[in-house]
Amino acid sequence: MSPAEPLTRGATAKLAGYTGLAALALFLGLALRLPELVAVGAPFALVVALGLLVERRPTVDVTVRPERERVLEGEEVGLELDVRASAPAELFVQLPRELELVDGVNPFAVDGDEVVTLRVRATRWGAYLPGLVFVRAYDRFRVVRWETTLERRAPLKVYPHAEYLRTLVRPLRTQVFAGNQVAREKGDGIEFADLRPFVAGDLVRRVNWRASARRGELWVNEYHPERNSDVIIFVDSFAEARRAGSSTLDQGVRATAALAARYLREKDRVGLISFCGTLNWLLPATGLVHLYRIVDAVLDSRIVLNYAWRNLDVVPRRTLPAHALVLAVSPLLDERATDALLDLRARGFDLTVVEVSPVEYVPPGPAPSDRLAHRLWQLKREAQRTRYERAGVPVAVWTAEGSLAGALEEVKAFRRYARSAR
Repeated sequence: MSPAEPLTRGATAKLAGYTGLAALALFLGLALRLPELVAVGAPFALVVALGLLVERRPTVDVTVRPERERVLEGEEVGLELDVRASAPAELFVQLPRELELVDGVNPFAVDGDEVVTLRVRATRWGAYLPGLVFVRAYDRFRVVRWETTLERRAPLKVYPHAEYLRTLVRPLRTQVFAGNQVAREKGDGIEFADLRPFVAGDLVRRVNWRASARRGELWVNEYHPERNSDVIIFVDSFAEARRAGSSTLDQGVRATAALAARYLREKDRVGLISFCGTLNWLLPATGLVHLYRIVDAVLDSRIVLNYAWRNLDVVPRRTLPAHALVLAVSPLLDERATDALLDLRARGFDLTVVEVSPVEYVPPGPAPSDRLAHRLWQLKREAQRTRYERAGVPVAVWTAEGSLAGALEEVKAFRRYARSAR
């Protein structure tokens, strides 16, 4: 059964080939006065008459249940189809092209109530709704045929593979809540900061007895407290460079999932701004449930053509809290995104850019003019990076062959040795 056929619920009943064959034999037999042809067509006519006499509209219902609602790229998942049919039927389940059938037969036939399992492999991240079922049912004599379409879609979310990250980029300033990051301020903690003379009210357990013995007076230890930080992941999906089965958007989504998971593991608050044709955001929060919110939000990331100028003035103020680290994941292909990032830096935000390099997805052409244009495009991108660096914004280039951890190390080196622009 082909899904290209126009199948609608309550389709008109169709007679099978028996009718045409019986009518042809009877017509020729009567026209040519050959009783042999009449005798040949009579059984077919009898079957057609009997089928029309006992014809009853069959009932077919299907329930689609995935084994799991969330899987990772490359994993297999079973789609269980509980078919309830009062007559023989053929069914075809329309699957997204990102869900590859690895076990089972599609289309398949049933004769009554059956449970059929189709195993599919998720080849790409995304949110899918498999379960559009095309049905073709017959009566017992296969004389009459009915066709319909059943909407039995079930949600299936395919999460991207997370990049391995050993360390993270730390914000310049922390927040007031407890976490795993050592704050620059001094307070109650376990990380040694400095020594100072004893004053009234200091705890005895904080006295450094060795330093006190050398100086002849009481000295106490000071510590750095462990605080959390606010991290805003800025996802640019205005444009992408694509080649074969991968693109800069795929890399950006994987980076976003990995960064969100790792920062949330460190008890930091993570927010999300998806900057594209439609502006979406999530307020900073913590916890495993919030991680699912972030990943579910980036699963809907797609390139939406929009020529309207977008800025960050429409984003709620709570989405960009003070002293937050804004970590942008962008191919730097659209001027609206690049200008918005520079606007964030001008407002005083701690900004870091991970450039998902589109150069590998755009090879130079064979002609000398094509190679010259490609080289000029690369020089323009280098000038753009210099513009960011002059503003005190580190830009790390992440290629498809490289690792996200290596790009973050470049950012940390820049922040360690470069002087921030004032």
